Amino acid sequence: MKKIFATALGLGIGLTSFSAMAADEVTLQLKWVTQAQFAGYYVAQDKGFYDEADLDVTINPGGPDIAPPQVIAGGGADVVVDWMPSALASREKGVALVNIAQPFAKSGMMLTCLKETGVESPEDFPGRTLGVWFFGNEYPFLSWMSKLGLPTDGSDKGVTVLKQGFNVDPLIQKQADCISTMTYNEYWQVIDAGITEDQIKVFKYEDQGVATLEDGLYVLEDNLKDPAFVDKMARFVSASMKGWEYAKANPEEAANIILENDATGAQTEKHQIRMMKEIGKLLGDASGKLDEAAYQRTVDSLLSGGSDPVITKKPEGAWTHVVTDKASM
Repeated sequence: MKKIFATALGLGIGLTSFSAMAADEVTLQLKWVTQAQFAGYYVAQDKGFYDEADLDVTINPGGPDIAPPQVIAGGGADVVVDWMPSALASREKGVALVNIAQPFAKSGMMLTCLKETGVESPEDFPGRTLGVWFFGNEYPFLSWMSKLGLPTDGSDKGVTVLKQGFNVDPLIQKQADCISTMTYNEYWQVIDAGITEDQIKVFKYEDQGVATLEDGLYVLEDNLKDPAFVDKMARFVSASMKGWEYAKANPEEAANIILENDATGAQTEKHQIRMMKEIGKLLGDASGKLDEAAYQRTVDSLLSGGSDPVITKKPEGAWTHVVTDKASM
């Protein structure tokens, strides 16, 4: 009897060990630092959604010197979070990124201006200094200026581009008439700096008809030829979207999970809760499935750059529903 029990116990331990070994490893590279912009992934990890999907997920924060396309091209990640303009530009340059899911359905990008400068509409942009993020974040702005017919060379009939750091100092210090902000982050930094909402004028890219898709999930095209990889990504997307749904419904808890994962200690509870609530307004449905019409609007915007478009030809094979379709099965 003892022998049978020992054998059964050994078998149980063996099965447990096998189960632990069976978890598929996934490395996710974020576009920016640990904050509520990526809450869905941290929540999925914290609440055990990845464990339930037999996944061992490593989440690597980004930063000002980290470009997700370069990371994945160098083998440093299985999947990355990136904005579609950056991903499509990278694809045209030889990094064959493919969008496998699009948790964010709307853009959070804005241009925020001080009213005292007299900027009330895009017609007031000529001759102004506008703060712009680079490292791939400049593409939506350049497409917008092209649509307006405004050169970005600093001429009187165009605009002067100030290469903006990832802060709001140029507006506070009045080095720029307008700066780039996100609805969920830098806009609130302006408010927290003591500038009131009635002192600023905001231009949302969504309202200007130049919004491009942000924070999609991208993998390398060749990896999608492997059915095992597709299955792994389907489980990853499904668990991640479960995390996003939970984060949207529980912004305070999601914010605290972010704080627990913020190794820098730079984030505050107030800002992360506020950010999570704003992020919730940008999310699409629970499937994470890319909307083809939104994709086409992004492509059309990026192609409309006149003599200097962000991309020079219509992308082929830049997105797939194979992962989200499998994830919803």
